[in-house]
Amino acid sequence: MERKASRRENECEEKTSNSESSELEKDYKTSLITLNVGGYLYITQKQTLTKYPDSFLEGIINGRIMCPFDADGHYFIDRDGLLFRHILNFLRNGELLLPEGFRENQLLAQEAEYFQLKVLSEAVKSRWEKEQLASRETTFLEITDSHDRSQGLRIFCNAPEFIAKIKSRIVLVSKSRLDGFPEEFSVSSNIIQFKYFIKSENGTRLVLKEDNTFVCTLETLKFEAIMMALKCGFRLLTSLDCSRGSIVHSDALHFIK
Repeated sequence: MERKASRRENECEEKTSNSESSELEKDYKTSLITLNVGGYLYITQKQTLTKYPDSFLEGIINGRIMCPFDADGHYFIDRDGLLFRHILNFLRNGELLLPEGFRENQLLAQEAEYFQLKVLSEAVKSRWEKEQLASRETTFLEITDSHDRSQGLRIFCNAPEFIAKIKSRIVLVSKSRLDGFPEEFSVSSNIIQFKYFIKSENGTRLVLKEDNTFVCTLETLKFEAIMMALKCGFRLLTSLDCSRGSIVHSDALHFIK
């Protein structure tokens, strides 16, 4: 009798356990929500979409706002499907994280307002204002001799990312040519200083080692900077030193978009 009772107890426990497991699985499945946003499908958790009370998505999930369904029974929202990934990432992370070079601040701000996410809208507008302010500030890069700053080239531009691009290229090329002689030049925020510059009859050469081997002439650097600027959509506003009669012979270049 005791064995039968024990067997029944085990069977009841198993049924209860299976029932609880089934309920948990059911709850987990119902917590997953699929959204069709402008033709793009997104699957996320209910708690993510309801993170901000009184938002558009929270209203849909909790039944306050009516939303149509697509042919497969998913919520359909007629908005920008590509930009929605940034809306969803904001809900997941609680902060605005955008890819490098993101340029759709105005559109994202509109989407944030539509989804009634005030915190996100303010974050996007703040980012936009900072970028506009930075774009109005002229920045520069100076390539110079550590002993004589009159020898070299200065590049001015109203786009910090373009200056950073030129700077990284020059540093990359210089490191590859130096081959283990990093002491021959130093890099700061806006200046690349080389240890040696020499003047030859053919023009000023950028010398990297004491045996007078060099990367290229400053004229070559000027042409490369101009070509990079044109490819990135900039134009040469002026040669800041036109007294020499040629861009090639000028000491500075000024680019603007």
